[in-house]
Amino acid sequence: MFRSLRFRLPALFLAGIALALLIASAVALRLFQDYARQQSVRELQREAAGLTELFGQQIATEAQPYAPRALEKTTGDRIYYSGLPLFPGENSGFRQLPLNIVDVNALPAGRGTVFEFTPADDDRRYLAVARPFEENNVRFGVFAVAKPRAELQAQWVTLLQRLAFGIVGGLLVAAGLAFYLSRRISGPMRQLAGAADQIAEGRYEVDIPDVPSGDEIGHLADRFREMAARLAEADERERSFLMSVSHELRTPLTAIRGHVDALREGVVEDPELRSASLDVIALEADRLSRLVGDILDLAKLDAHRFTLLQEEVDMQALCERAYTAFSEEARRRAIDYRRDVEAHPVIVTDGDRVLQIISNLLQNAFRWTPDGGRIGLSLEHANGNVRVAVDDTGPGITQDERERIFRPFVSQDGAGGTGLGLAIARELAAALGGRIDLESEPGRGSRFLLVLPS
Repeated sequence: MFRSLRFRLPALFLAGIALALLIASAVALRLFQDYARQQSVRELQREAAGLTELFGQQIATEAQPYAPRALEKTTGDRIYYSGLPLFPGENSGFRQLPLNIVDVNALPAGRGTVFEFTPADDDRRYLAVARPFEENNVRFGVFAVAKPRAELQAQWVTLLQRLAFGIVGGLLVAAGLAFYLSRRISGPMRQLAGAADQIAEGRYEVDIPDVPSGDEIGHLADRFREMAARLAEADERERSFLMSVSHELRTPLTAIRGHVDALREGVVEDPELRSASLDVIALEADRLSRLVGDILDLAKLDAHRFTLLQEEVDMQALCERAYTAFSEEARRRAIDYRRDVEAHPVIVTDGDRVLQIISNLLQNAFRWTPDGGRIGLSLEHANGNVRVAVDDTGPGITQDERERIFRPFVSQDGAGGTGLGLAIARELAAALGGRIDLESEPGRGSRFLLVLPS
């Protein structure tokens, strides 16, 4: 439980909020202490300055002396005096400031001095301001006004209580928000984790939580849903691939086995029939060899473990070579087979791989073009690109099928094809830095265009 995201998220959130509140409270308390002390010092300075002026006028006019204790009741502060006996008698009311606390003669004229002390008649600590009393440049003594520090501490305690209430209230609000955010985040995350467990077990048809928030969690859920769909598609393609490979391998193997058994058992005794059986075996063996070679080529392309050569390639000669390889089949099937390779581009690429691509495109065209149809091969060089086009008058390709035909083992034409030619051609074109474009219209044939950089 304590290691789960659902617990750690609100715990970390609350810890951060609590730490921030404590730091803010400590700073606020310190600022308040400084402010309260400064305010108290200013108040004591005003009172000390008022005392020196008040009693100076009293001495100058010989008026009825003021009662210091009455002033103390009015201000709430203690009044001290130290110096010449200007106010004799026990009824003067002044508290005596010990001489060892403030040096009367050392005080600057017209200014107050802040200090702290503990009176003999009280065990509390006092904050005081002493101000010299002088007339005609003659210093008579010092007036001091003091108040207990406990009054300042009482203000701090009040502030601390309010801060404590604020911290508790803030933590309660933060706890509610943390719980809400934790459920908002950890809920979809736990569902995604459960879905990931099912996908790891090979079950791709899982329900991915719909998070319409538009934030990172929603983005993660969308990408996770796409990943699950692609994994399901990849798994289906893998099963289809294995079934297609099994079918493609079984067909020639069955033919070879049948003819070998017939020859071994002496069923075929006619020399011409024996020769025909051997021809069939040879053709089917070639078919197996091509199939295995195509599968190996596709595996190397997918794993990026094939080697590309860099050589100067005469594209006109290469297209003539590819064209000539299918001339006999075109004659036999009465196909109008034409070429337009008048351009003479020479590019640096892998000539064998380019020849393989063009041959695969021509083989695909002959597979789908009916007898008596038309197939064309053309070569162009323009705008920094070499373009090799293969046109046919086959059945054409629908918009929905244009991507699927480049996948392995999608050929169902029954003409002995492996369904790997176009897949290998496109992968090779991409490896050479080019591409294969397709233009097609159902019922009017197709045009496959190989584009290579020159």
